[in-house]
Amino acid sequence: MFQAARFSVHRMAGPAAVTALTLYHTYPEPVFAKEAVDLKKVRESIVSMIEQDAEKRRDGTSLYGTMIRLSWHASGTYSKADNTGGSNGGRMRFDPEASIGANAGLKVARDALEPVKAKFPEISYADLYTYASVVAVEECGGPKIPFSAGRVDFDSGETSPPDGRLPDADKGSMVKTVQHVRDVFYRMGFNDQEIVALMGAHALGRCHTDRSGYHGPWTFAENTFSNEYFRLLLEERWSLKTTHNGKPWKGPDQYEDSTGQLMMLPGDLALIADPEFKKYVMAYAADEALFFKDYAKAFGKLLALGAPVPLAAWWKFW
Repeated sequence: MFQAARFSVHRMAGPAAVTALTLYHTYPEPVFAKEAVDLKKVRESIVSMIEQDAEKRRDGTSLYGTMIRLSWHASGTYSKADNTGGSNGGRMRFDPEASIGANAGLKVARDALEPVKAKFPEISYADLYTYASVVAVEECGGPKIPFSAGRVDFDSGETSPPDGRLPDADKGSMVKTVQHVRDVFYRMGFNDQEIVALMGAHALGRCHTDRSGYHGPWTFAENTFSNEYFRLLLEERWSLKTTHNGKPWKGPDQYEDSTGQLMMLPGDLALIADPEFKKYVMAYAADEALFFKDYAKAFGKLLALGAPVPLAAWWKFW
Protein backbone atom coordinates (compact mmCIF):
# COMPACT_ATOMS: atom_id res chain seq x y z
CA MET A 1 0.00 0.00 0.00
CA PHE A 2 2.78 2.44 0.84
CA GLN A 3 4.54 1.75 -2.45
CA ALA A 4 1.40 2.61 -4.40
CA ALA A 5 1.01 5.87 -2.50
CA ARG A 6 4.67 6.73 -3.04
CA PHE A 7 4.56 6.28 -6.82
CA SER A 8 1.33 8.26 -7.08
CA VAL A 9 3.20 11.37 -5.92
CA HIS A 10 4.59 11.86 -9.43
CA ARG A 11 1.09 12.05 -10.86
CA MET A 12 -0.12 14.75 -8.45
CA ALA A 13 0.00 18.49 -9.00
CA GLY A 14 -0.14 21.67 -6.98
CA PRO A 15 -0.70 21.66 -3.20
CA ALA A 16 -1.69 18.00 -3.19
CA ALA A 17 1.74 17.06 -4.45
CA VAL A 18 3.41 19.13 -1.75
CA THR A 19 1.31 17.44 0.91
CA ALA A 20 2.13 13.99 -0.44
CA LEU A 21 5.82 14.74 -0.55
CA THR A 22 5.67 15.87 3.04
CA LEU A 23 3.96 12.70 4.15
CA TYR A 24 5.92 10.12 2.19
CA HIS A 25 9.61 9.43 1.99
CA THR A 26 10.71 9.71 -1.65
CA TYR A 27 12.98 7.18 -3.34
CA PRO A 28 15.02 7.16 -6.55
CA GLU A 29 13.45 5.52 -9.56
CA PRO A 30 13.66 1.75 -9.08
CA VAL A 31 15.07 -0.69 -11.60
CA PHE A 32 12.48 -3.41 -12.20
CA ALA A 33 13.26 -6.97 -13.22
CA LYS A 34 12.30 -7.49 -16.86
CA GLU A 35 11.61 -11.22 -16.75
CA ALA A 36 10.04 -13.72 -14.40
CA VAL A 37 12.53 -15.21 -11.97
CA ASP A 38 13.00 -19.00 -11.90
CA LEU A 39 13.74 -19.32 -8.19
CA LYS A 40 14.41 -23.05 -8.47
CA LYS A 41 17.31 -22.44 -10.83
CA VAL A 42 18.55 -19.52 -8.72
CA ARG A 43 18.50 -21.82 -5.68
CA GLU A 44 20.55 -24.44 -7.47
CA SER A 45 23.13 -21.82 -8.41
CA ILE A 46 23.34 -20.46 -4.86
CA VAL A 47 23.76 -23.94 -3.38
CA SER A 48 26.42 -24.85 -5.92
CA MET A 49 28.36 -21.66 -5.19
CA ILE A 50 28.25 -22.19 -1.42
CA GLU A 51 29.26 -25.85 -1.66
CA GLN A 52 32.17 -25.07 -3.95
CA ASP A 53 33.29 -22.35 -1.56
CA ALA A 54 33.04 -24.76 1.40
CA GLU A 55 35.19 -27.31 -0.42
CA LYS A 56 37.90 -24.68 -0.87
CA ARG A 57 37.77 -23.78 2.81
CA ARG A 58 38.10 -27.35 4.12
CA ASP A 59 37.60 -26.17 7.70
CA GLY A 60 33.95 -27.03 8.31
CA THR A 61 32.74 -23.47 7.81
CA SER A 62 30.52 -22.17 5.01
CA LEU A 63 28.71 -19.13 3.71
CA TYR A 64 25.29 -20.33 4.84
CA GLY A 65 25.37 -18.37 8.08
CA THR A 66 26.82 -15.33 6.31
CA MET A 67 23.93 -15.34 3.84
CA ILE A 68 21.47 -15.15 6.73
CA ARG A 69 23.40 -12.24 8.19
CA LEU A 70 23.38 -10.50 4.79
CA SER A 71 19.60 -10.67 4.48
CA TRP A 72 19.12 -9.79 8.15
CA HIS A 73 21.19 -6.64 7.82
CA ALA A 74 19.50 -5.69 4.56
CA SER A 75 16.05 -6.12 6.12
CA GLY A 76 16.63 -5.18 9.75
CA THR A 77 16.96 -1.46 9.09
CA TYR A 78 13.19 -1.16 8.75
CA SER A 79 11.14 1.28 10.81
CA LYS A 80 7.38 0.82 10.95
CA ALA A 81 6.98 4.44 12.10
CA ASP A 82 7.77 5.87 8.66
CA ASN A 83 8.14 2.76 6.48
CA THR A 84 11.81 3.49 5.75
CA GLY A 85 14.59 0.95 5.52
CA GLY A 86 14.07 -2.73 4.86
CA SER A 87 15.09 -5.11 2.12
CA ASN A 88 13.84 -3.16 -0.91
CA GLY A 89 16.35 -1.36 -3.11
CA GLY A 90 19.41 -3.59 -2.67
CA ARG A 91 21.05 -0.54 -1.12
CA MET A 92 23.83 -2.41 0.67
CA ARG A 93 25.70 -2.35 -2.64
CA PHE A 94 26.32 1.34 -2.01
CA ASP A 95 27.58 3.57 0.74
CA PRO A 96 26.64 4.34 3.41
CA GLU A 97 25.29 0.81 4.09
CA ALA A 98 28.20 -0.95 2.38
CA SER A 99 30.75 0.52 4.76
CA ILE A 100 29.02 0.88 8.13
CA GLY A 101 30.59 -1.11 10.95
CA ALA A 102 27.57 -3.33 11.49
CA ASN A 103 27.94 -4.64 7.93
CA ALA A 104 31.65 -5.44 8.19
CA GLY A 105 32.48 -8.62 6.30
CA LEU A 106 29.26 -8.76 4.30
CA LYS A 107 31.09 -7.81 1.12
CA VAL A 108 32.22 -11.44 1.16
CA ALA A 109 28.61 -12.58 0.78
CA ARG A 110 27.71 -9.90 -1.77
CA ASP A 111 30.74 -10.72 -3.90
CA ALA A 112 29.99 -14.45 -3.70
CA LEU A 113 26.51 -13.80 -5.10
CA GLU A 114 27.75 -11.77 -8.08
CA PRO A 115 28.16 -14.84 -10.35
CA VAL A 116 24.59 -15.85 -9.49
CA LYS A 117 23.36 -12.38 -10.39
CA ALA A 118 25.31 -12.48 -13.66
CA LYS A 119 23.74 -15.84 -14.52
CA PHE A 120 20.25 -14.63 -13.63
CA PRO A 121 20.13 -10.89 -14.42
CA GLU A 122 16.35 -10.99 -14.14
CA ILE A 123 16.53 -11.28 -10.34
CA SER A 124 17.05 -8.02 -8.47
CA TYR A 125 19.87 -7.69 -5.98
CA ALA A 126 17.26 -7.00 -3.32
CA ASP A 127 15.54 -10.32 -4.04
CA LEU A 128 18.84 -12.16 -4.35
CA TYR A 129 20.19 -10.93 -1.02
CA THR A 130 17.02 -12.04 0.77
CA TYR A 131 16.41 -15.25 -1.16
CA ALA A 132 19.97 -16.45 -0.46
CA SER A 133 19.05 -16.61 3.23
CA VAL A 134 15.90 -18.60 2.48
CA VAL A 135 18.06 -21.10 0.63
CA ALA A 136 20.54 -21.16 3.52
CA VAL A 137 17.94 -21.95 6.17
CA GLU A 138 16.25 -24.64 4.10
CA GLU A 139 19.43 -26.29 2.82
CA CYS A 140 20.78 -26.51 6.38
CA GLY A 141 17.74 -28.50 7.50
CA GLY A 142 15.55 -25.65 8.68
CA PRO A 143 11.91 -24.91 7.92
CA LYS A 144 10.45 -23.77 4.63
CA ILE A 145 10.51 -19.97 4.61
CA PRO A 146 7.65 -18.06 2.97
CA PHE A 147 9.15 -15.85 0.27
CA SER A 148 7.83 -13.69 -2.54
CA ALA A 149 10.00 -12.12 -5.23
CA GLY A 150 9.32 -8.60 -6.47
CA ARG A 151 11.79 -6.32 -4.69
CA VAL A 152 13.32 -3.68 -6.91
CA ASP A 153 16.81 -2.23 -7.06
CA PHE A 154 17.68 1.41 -6.50
CA ASP A 155 20.68 2.94 -8.26
CA SER A 156 22.23 4.57 -5.20
CA GLY A 157 22.27 4.53 -1.42
CA GLU A 158 20.86 8.03 -1.04
CA THR A 159 17.73 6.72 0.68
CA SER A 160 19.53 4.36 3.02
CA PRO A 161 18.31 4.76 6.60
CA PRO A 162 20.63 6.29 9.19
CA ASP A 163 23.28 4.13 10.82
CA GLY A 164 22.37 2.70 14.21
CA ARG A 165 19.24 0.72 13.35
CA LEU A 166 20.88 -2.71 13.49
CA PRO A 167 21.29 -4.44 16.88
CA ASP A 168 24.51 -4.13 18.86
CA ALA A 169 25.83 -7.18 20.68
CA ASP A 170 26.43 -5.31 23.92
CA LYS A 171 25.25 -2.07 25.51
CA GLY A 172 27.49 -2.16 28.56
CA SER A 173 25.09 -3.80 31.02
CA MET A 174 22.55 -6.57 30.80
CA VAL A 175 19.68 -4.22 31.60
CA LYS A 176 20.66 -1.89 28.78
CA THR A 177 21.32 -4.75 26.39
CA VAL A 178 17.89 -6.30 27.02
CA GLN A 179 16.23 -2.93 26.42
CA HIS A 180 18.30 -2.37 23.28
CA VAL A 181 17.21 -5.72 21.83
CA ARG A 182 13.58 -4.80 22.42
CA ASP A 183 14.00 -1.30 21.03
CA VAL A 184 15.49 -2.57 17.76
CA PHE A 185 12.94 -5.32 17.17
CA TYR A 186 9.92 -3.36 18.39
CA ARG A 187 10.86 -0.59 15.93
CA MET A 188 10.35 -3.11 13.14
CA GLY A 189 7.07 -4.39 14.56
CA PHE A 190 8.14 -7.63 16.25
CA ASN A 191 7.05 -8.91 19.66
CA ASP A 192 9.04 -10.82 22.30
CA GLN A 193 8.16 -14.24 20.92
CA GLU A 194 9.27 -13.24 17.41
CA ILE A 195 12.48 -11.73 18.78
CA VAL A 196 13.50 -14.99 20.43
CA ALA A 197 12.52 -17.05 17.39
CA LEU A 198 14.62 -14.87 15.06
CA MET A 199 17.62 -15.05 17.39
CA GLY A 200 17.53 -18.82 16.95
CA ALA A 201 19.27 -18.38 13.59
CA HIS A 202 22.47 -18.14 15.61
CA ALA A 203 22.44 -21.92 15.36
CA LEU A 204 24.17 -21.24 12.04
CA GLY A 205 27.49 -19.60 11.39
CA ARG A 206 30.06 -17.96 13.63
CA CYS A 207 31.65 -14.66 14.58
CA HIS A 208 34.96 -13.47 13.11
CA THR A 209 37.43 -11.22 14.90
CA ASP A 210 38.28 -9.39 11.69
CA ARG A 211 34.61 -8.47 11.15
CA SER A 212 32.65 -8.09 14.37
CA GLY A 213 35.57 -8.39 16.78
CA TYR A 214 33.99 -11.47 18.35
CA HIS A 215 35.19 -15.03 17.82
CA GLY A 216 33.69 -18.46 17.43
CA PRO A 217 30.49 -20.39 16.68
CA TRP A 218 27.37 -20.60 18.82
CA THR A 219 26.97 -24.36 18.33
CA PHE A 220 29.09 -27.37 17.40
CA ALA A 221 27.07 -27.82 14.19
CA GLU A 222 27.29 -24.42 12.57
CA ASN A 223 25.96 -25.66 9.24
CA THR A 224 22.84 -27.27 10.72
CA PHE A 225 19.69 -25.32 11.47
CA SER A 226 18.21 -26.62 14.73
CA ASN A 227 17.05 -25.60 18.21
CA GLU A 228 20.52 -26.35 19.60
CA TYR A 229 21.18 -22.66 20.24
CA PHE A 230 18.36 -22.56 22.78
CA ARG A 231 19.38 -25.80 24.46
CA LEU A 232 22.95 -24.55 24.87
CA LEU A 233 21.79 -21.21 26.26
CA LEU A 234 19.97 -23.04 29.04
CA GLU A 235 22.21 -26.01 29.76
CA GLU A 236 25.73 -24.63 29.47
CA ARG A 237 27.49 -22.46 32.02
CA TRP A 238 28.60 -19.34 30.19
CA SER A 239 31.71 -17.62 31.56
CA LEU A 240 33.35 -14.39 30.48
CA LYS A 241 36.08 -15.13 27.94
CA THR A 242 39.51 -14.17 29.25
CA THR A 243 41.98 -16.07 27.04
CA HIS A 244 42.32 -17.04 23.39
CA ASN A 245 44.87 -19.57 22.11
CA GLY A 246 46.76 -19.31 25.38
CA LYS A 247 46.95 -15.53 25.33
CA PRO A 248 44.84 -12.87 27.05
CA TRP A 249 41.63 -12.13 25.17
CA LYS A 250 41.73 -8.55 23.95
CA GLY A 251 38.41 -8.49 22.12
CA PRO A 252 35.03 -7.22 23.35
CA ASP A 253 33.21 -9.02 26.14
CA GLN A 254 31.85 -12.39 25.08
CA TYR A 255 31.10 -15.61 26.89
CA GLU A 256 32.31 -19.16 26.37
CA ASP A 257 31.14 -22.63 27.35
CA SER A 258 33.05 -25.13 29.49
CA THR A 259 35.08 -26.31 26.46
CA GLY A 260 36.07 -22.81 25.43
CA GLN A 261 35.04 -23.62 21.85
CA LEU A 262 31.55 -22.11 21.79
CA MET A 263 30.57 -18.53 22.44
CA MET A 264 27.60 -16.38 23.27
CA LEU A 265 27.32 -12.62 22.99
CA PRO A 266 25.83 -10.40 25.70
CA GLY A 267 22.81 -10.01 23.41
CA ASP A 268 22.37 -13.79 23.40
CA LEU A 269 22.47 -14.02 27.17
CA ALA A 270 19.83 -11.29 27.29
CA LEU A 271 17.39 -13.99 26.20
CA ILE A 272 17.84 -15.91 29.44
CA ALA A 273 18.34 -12.86 31.66
CA ASP A 274 14.90 -11.50 30.86
CA PRO A 275 11.96 -13.62 32.14
CA GLU A 276 9.70 -12.85 29.17
CA PHE A 277 12.39 -13.81 26.67
CA LYS A 278 13.43 -16.86 28.68
CA LYS A 279 10.02 -18.51 28.58
CA TYR A 280 10.27 -18.67 24.79
CA VAL A 281 13.86 -19.93 24.98
CA MET A 282 12.62 -22.75 27.18
CA ALA A 283 9.73 -23.52 24.83
CA TYR A 284 11.98 -23.70 21.78
CA ALA A 285 14.65 -25.73 23.56
CA ALA A 286 11.98 -28.32 24.37
CA ASP A 287 10.17 -28.30 21.02
CA GLU A 288 12.11 -27.92 17.77
CA ALA A 289 8.98 -28.19 15.63
CA LEU A 290 7.49 -25.20 17.46
CA PHE A 291 10.68 -23.22 16.92
CA PHE A 292 10.72 -24.06 13.21
CA LYS A 293 7.09 -22.97 12.80
CA ASP A 294 7.57 -19.69 14.65
CA TYR A 295 10.90 -18.97 12.98
CA ALA A 296 9.50 -19.47 9.49
CA LYS A 297 6.68 -17.03 10.18
CA ALA A 298 8.91 -14.37 11.80
CA PHE A 299 11.73 -14.65 9.25
CA GLY A 300 9.34 -14.44 6.31
CA LYS A 301 7.92 -11.29 7.91
CA LEU A 302 11.41 -9.81 8.36
CA LEU A 303 12.37 -10.36 4.73
CA ALA A 304 9.22 -8.61 3.51
CA LEU A 305 9.61 -5.47 5.62
CA GLY A 306 9.58 -2.33 3.51
CA ALA A 307 9.36 -4.31 0.27
CA PRO A 308 6.65 -4.17 -2.42
CA VAL A 309 5.96 -7.89 -2.09
CA PRO A 310 3.07 -9.79 -0.49
CA LEU A 311 3.80 -11.50 2.78
CA ALA A 312 3.58 -15.16 1.75
CA ALA A 313 1.14 -17.26 3.75
CA TRP A 314 3.43 -18.98 6.23
CA TRP A 315 0.81 -21.56 7.24
CA LYS A 316 0.89 -23.07 3.76
CA PHE A 317 4.34 -24.39 4.57
CA TRP A 318 3.14 -26.51 7.48
